[in-house]
Amino acid sequence: MKRNWTQLTAELERILRLRSVPFGMKLYEDQAEMESIPRIRRPTAVHTMDQLVGQTARLGWTLGVTADDLVGPQCRAVVGLGKAKTDQWKTGQHMVGVWYDTVEDATVHQESMHCVEDGKYEALALSPLANGRLDPPDIALFYATPGAMMYFINGLQYAGYKNFEWGVVGESACADSWGRALKTRQPSLSIPCFAERRYGGVLDDEMLMALPPDQLDQALDGMAALSKNGLRYPFPQYGIQMDVRQGMAASYPDRAP
Repeated sequence: MKRNWTQLTAELERILRLRSVPFGMKLYEDQAEMESIPRIRRPTAVHTMDQLVGQTARLGWTLGVTADDLVGPQCRAVVGLGKAKTDQWKTGQHMVGVWYDTVEDATVHQESMHCVEDGKYEALALSPLANGRLDPPDIALFYATPGAMMYFINGLQYAGYKNFEWGVVGESACADSWGRALKTRQPSLSIPCFAERRYGGVLDDEMLMALPPDQLDQALDGMAALSKNGLRYPFPQYGIQMDVRQGMAASYPDRAP
């Protein structure tokens, strides 16, 4: 059955009160296949991946990206475009004295990043999920507040519970989100880094979720069940000095006063 991307996106935006559009990423071994996507835009300047992600999430553009469109090997390595992981890149020398004290620190950082297989792909496309142009995308992504992210994760965990464990690589946090999700095909939550906020327009209170698109359905089903149980986003605050038993009794009758 063909997925209704418009309906799915609308539900996600309604439940989580999203301020930017959910979008998808898809990798292509053949650049020509990427360029055949209807109404795709090609960058006319050199950008960071953060900027291109921002153009899709904030402006709703469908973009096609190759290694030459990206400012340097750090962006290319995360999404596997071109031969980015040179010996020089692996040292992280370009980050010494900027983000890390020594070359040893920078090298460990580079080793810690989740990256797509180097050089396997020629191109990548980004597009809002609602238009269905990447049907299906490799991964779906959206920005949301911490509260909305927790509710979404609760939805993922409602049936078939799984404990999620994520890391924080620090700068180059795109490796924690789209890099990890593209590589592992697992839900990947990140705290966006300086570059994402400075160049990608990510707001101060936003986090980023990246995951296989079929897991959006799982999360939506879980959040629908939570809503029926009276658990909804945004979370209504009860009050820090109130007798908690009355509030908790709505979900746990044995806690009633």
